[in-house]
Amino acid sequence: MKRSRGSSARGARAAKKGKATRKIDFSDIPELSERQLARMRRVGRPPLGDEPRKLIAIRLDASVLGWLRRTAKKKGLPYQSLVNEILAGEIRKAS
Repeated sequence: MKRSRGSSARGARAAKKGKATRKIDFSDIPELSERQLARMRRVGRPPLGDEPRKLIAIRLDASVLGWLRRTAKKKGLPYQSLVNEILAGEIRKAS
């Protein structure tokens, strides 16, 4: 799979290593009006529940991941949400 360019994390790593990064001149861009600022909204997924979700890394068997993805697709969910749903159900059963 081809990686996308322009990742801010990649840029930060490159800057730490001393590699040159492009500088952008923002001086000719006009400031936004109050109306434009009021119409803006946050980009990205909103947190679900009382606390935002935590990002983790987990290793799964290929067959398990395949099942999760197929099942999530049938339900119309992202597979990570399905994993969370399954684990939350197990916690409720154990309580």
